[in-house]
Amino acid sequence: MIREPSQRHALSSEPWRNIMSFFERLKTAASAEWRAYTEHPFTNGLADGSLTEAAFRHYLVQDYLFLIEFARAYALAVYKSPRLADMREAAAGLSAILDIEMNLHVKLCAGWGLSPGDLEQTPPAVEMLAYTRYVLDAGMRGDLLALKVALAPCVIGYAEIATRLASRPKAQAATNPYRVWIAEYAGAPYQEVAAKARAHLEALADLYATPAREAELIAIFKEATRLEADFWEMGWRAGQRVD
Repeated sequence: MIREPSQRHALSSEPWRNIMSFFERLKTAASAEWRAYTEHPFTNGLADGSLTEAAFRHYLVQDYLFLIEFARAYALAVYKSPRLADMREAAAGLSAILDIEMNLHVKLCAGWGLSPGDLEQTPPAVEMLAYTRYVLDAGMRGDLLALKVALAPCVIGYAEIATRLASRPKAQAATNPYRVWIAEYAGAPYQEVAAKARAHLEALADLYATPAREAELIAIFKEATRLEADFWEMGWRAGQRVD
């Protein structure tokens, strides 16, 4: 028998489930992984401008390839959507990546001397492949909620990271070469994207996240968060090699 969302929550004997949102529960369960991701030295280097150019350039190129794979994940979300409203949400996300975010990324890369040809001809890094393949696999094996949980560290996490970085003293300084990146993700348009993604995740969790299933979803979130931290580490190591 399929229970209504309120009945699902009534199954839990843990009072914190009724106090914390679904996303906050994911973050709490993955606190170590989340901290390693959101407070990685790569991000701190963005905030004070100390990150090496080689590290950022390597990250930029791989992030372009990452966006292509993320577009595939949103296309999968359309297919996995049980409701028309979910399909429209996923389609809007796909359009935003292909028609807006990738163009902005190309412009950002141009400022660092990277042409579209440079971006498209660079071999994908192991870390980029590992993360994007994990997200796609989680979506293929599971339902729309599982896919959205795998996407959450990136979509929602970048908003949290950028907000933290923007509050740092040197983040918006004219001498900080990474101020444009910080402003892009800390700005209102992206923050709204992340807020909508979080709201949709909460709505899906209300419908499909039974107490018995939550451990599985936490495991997906932990692994996706760990792979996001590996993405930062990939860029960080590139900068260290040059030094």
